[in-house]
Order: sequence, then C-alpha cells, then structure tokens
Amino acid sequence: MDKIAILDFGSQYTQLIARKLREMGIYSEIFPFSHSLENLKNFSPKGIILSGGPSSVGDEGAPYRKISELVNIAPILGVCYGMQLVTKDLGGKVIPSNKREYGMTYLKWEDNSIYDGDTQMVWMSHGDTVEELPKNFKILAKTNSGAIAAIHGKLDGKDILALQFHPEVSHTQNGEHILGKFVFEMCGVKATWSPQNILNELTKKVKDRVQDGHVLCALSGGVDSTVVGVLLTRILGVDKVECCFVNNGLLRKNEYEEVLGIYRSLGLNVTGIDAEDDFLTALKDIVEPEKKRKIIGNKFIEVFDQFIKSKDQITFLAQGTLYPDVIESVSPNGASVTIKTHHNVGGLPEKMKLKLVEPLRELFKDEVRAIGAELGIPKEILMRHPFPGPGLAVRVLGDITKEYLDILRDCDAIFTEELKSSGLYAQIWQAFVVLLPIRTVGVQGDNRSYEKSVALRAVTSRDGMTADWFDFPHDFLKKVSGRITNEVRKVNRVVYDITSKPPGTIEWE
Repeated sequence: MDKIAILDFGSQYTQLIARKLREMGIYSEIFPFSHSLENLKNFSPKGIILSGGPSSVGDEGAPYRKISELVNIAPILGVCYGMQLVTKDLGGKVIPSNKREYGMTYLKWEDNSIYDGDTQMVWMSHGDTVEELPKNFKILAKTNSGAIAAIHGKLDGKDILALQFHPEVSHTQNGEHILGKFVFEMCGVKATWSPQNILNELTKKVKDRVQDGHVLCALSGGVDSTVVGVLLTRILGVDKVECCFVNNGLLRKNEYEEVLGIYRSLGLNVTGIDAEDDFLTALKDIVEPEKKRKIIGNKFIEVFDQFIKSKDQITFLAQGTLYPDVIESVSPNGASVTIKTHHNVGGLPEKMKLKLVEPLRELFKDEVRAIGAELGIPKEILMRHPFPGPGLAVRVLGDITKEYLDILRDCDAIFTEELKSSGLYAQIWQAFVVLLPIRTVGVQGDNRSYEKSVALRAVTSRDGMTADWFDFPHDFLKKVSGRITNEVRKVNRVVYDITSKPPGTIEWE
C-alpha cells in the first residue's frame, strides 16, 4: 500500500492534511517533526509532507529537519512553515513579512504546471515570507501583495514543492487538485485506501496483536465501540470476544436498556453491568473536568478487573479510541498543549492488568462509519451522534449529583426528540444539552422561580477536528426552549451556544 508521511511542526491543520489525503484514497500517517530518520525510512513513504507550524524558522530553537536527508527518502511537499524550512535549509532567504497574511487571499499563478487557472483563492496563515529562492528553484505563484506563494525545484532528482498557503483546508479553492498533483504525479502514489482495504488492514493488525488471546471489549453505546465490538467478534469469533456495557449512571435517558438490546441484536456476547452507585460515589464533590475524566477512566478499569476475576483467559481490553481522541490527548509533536485528556487515552491508569487493543486508533469518524457499513451494521446505529466516553459527567458542569443528571437527561431527551421529529438530526454532527452551574431568576406560573439554566449545543463537522455551530430556525429553538422550561422541573432558562471549534471545543469540558 502506497503511503504518505506527514511531519507535524505544530500546525492546527496537520490532521486535515491526513484527512484530505485519506478522502483521496491515500493512506497517510502523522509523525512528530523529530521522528527518527531510520524509522521514517522503515515506514517507506512515497512522499513526505512538512506541515505548517506556529514558529518562525529564524527563531532560536525552531523545529528543524535537514531537507537533503528527507528528499533522499521521497519527494517533499512543504506547507507554510514547511515552505519556509525548505527555503532556509536549501540556501534561500526567509524574512518577517511587512504585511502578515491570515485568512482568504488571492494568488496569481505564473506557471501552470501545478494549477490550471490564472488566479486562485487560498487560505493563508503566516507571518514570514520567502525573499530569495534556493538554487535551481522557480516561482510558481505570488499573492496579490507580491509575496511568493508557491515554488518548485528538484534535489537529487526528486521533486520539492512548497506552498505558503494551506491546500488542505476547505477554504482553499481546488486545494485537493494541488495535493493530487504532488501525490499522484510527483510521488506516483496509487489510491488504494478504501473501506475494504482498511478492513483488511485492521483484520491483519488485530490478528497480529491478539493472536490466540481473549478480549474484553468495553462498549460505551457509541458508534466507535460498537464498530470495535462487531469487528473483533467477526475477526476472532464470539467465544474470544466478551463485551460488557457498563451503566455508570452517566448515560442518556433509557440508554442502558435500549443499547443492550441493540448489542444483542448484532450478535455480540455482551453482559450489562450496573455500577451507577460506584461511579457517582467516586465523582461526589469533583468539579475539575480533568479529575472527572481520570476518575471515570480508573473506575472503568476497576469494574473491568472485577468482571474478569474469574476469567483468566482474558488478557486484552479493546476500546473504540479514534485518531482525534489521540491527537487532543497527546500532541503528536510533543510540544503543543494538551487540549483535554480523553478518558480512554490519558485517563487510563498507568498500570493495567490488561493489554490494550485499539483497532480504530488511527482512523477518523467517517472512516469508522464506512467500516461499520462494510460490516453490515445498520445505518441508524452508525449515524448516531457521538457521545463522550465520560458521558454526562462532562455535560453537568461543576458538582455531579443524581438529581442534576436526571434533569440533564430529561432536557437532552426533549432536544433529541425534536431534532428527529423535525428532520434535523441527520444534518448535525453532534447535538446535546449542558447543565450549567448557575441559577437564574424566572417567572413560572405567576410565581418567582430561581432555578437551573441549560445550554443547547449543536455543531456541523466532518471529523470532529473542526466544527461550526448549526444555524437553527428560530421556531425550532423557540419550541425546544418552551418544552424544556415547561416539562423539566428545576430549569427556567435555555441558551444556545454559537461557538465554533476552534476557539472552543465541541464539549464544554
């Protein structure tokens, strides 16, 4: 299988490069910019992409890779910081821009070997600019302000293409076309990354990892763990995969019974475990989000350990961890800030009795759904909105109590019911309600009330890495607000969150 290696220099768009390439049928992996040369050679990429990043190549201690060593492995595409690194390392000159460019910018192409048109709208995000080209490089395009925006050259017979703009973001017009020029023409990559090939690859990895072992599959009720459970059962057999679904008291309304029924209809060997009291006791008086996640991760492991006490044959724990979980929890380049610890990544205890098997760890959500469809999982299950592993614990802001959880469950059920009855559910990536740690004055039944407030959240997204808020019709919001304040005791105010990701995350905690 042809592969592309992406070296991450800290850009917020690095994951989008991998995402875009996979959409084009090309397998790609992200590595830290400092990934060893030997390991990079062993990966055997057909091309190497250098991502953007927040640093300036002129700064002391700026991330660095020797371009001549990399091009010895495969052709190179430098994006933003990657272009500046290529230029500086090969003898060109990079200077701070007189006019920094962020957002939409028009290019004028002087050479049509990469792009067929004369002008192009692109997405810029840089404070430095290339002033002098390396030897034997040529200018392909400039911005309206005259800044060099695309260059091309060869080293040791291999192509080096460098772009000051971001072809991976949706704002760049025909960005996929430019990426295609690099991967298909300069690197000679063949598009073989398809659901069937992904499934074949996952089957091989699971067999190599587990061999003759037995697996405990932790099911959460979400799409990811459901796909893992079905996948492992198909690969290893029902006798070697024992699933458990834990009622941690943090599930949505009636979800425990409903989801258990779904799992059994899919042919999974599943056991339901009611541990609500244990989880809520452990979370009592815990307010800080990271502590909540770590407590939940540890408590899950305790429940699993207890469950398998008499099952000596089980040596693996399977989880539905996805690529965005890993990226947000553990920075690939080791330098950027952790956004939040996902309970199934950084929230697990350091010492575990079970070894992990995470077959979806390198996949995005839509790839998981494609695998689920390939496995024959019904569409109504695959298209459920994502639900966080810590459940409603990260949607009850502040202290967690049974009363607060029940209030939130009732609000969330109304919101979801209205989304489905109005035909809006399928248009939205994720929608939910957040219980706020504040009380507000209201008037209900001619009396003064002083009750809880809730926030509605609904976003559109492709993979959860970036998201925008959904623009509801006013009548819909009016109806949902009316139902919640009329039907749910202890709530007298409803607000709607119109924050995109970034700057916010999808979940509030």
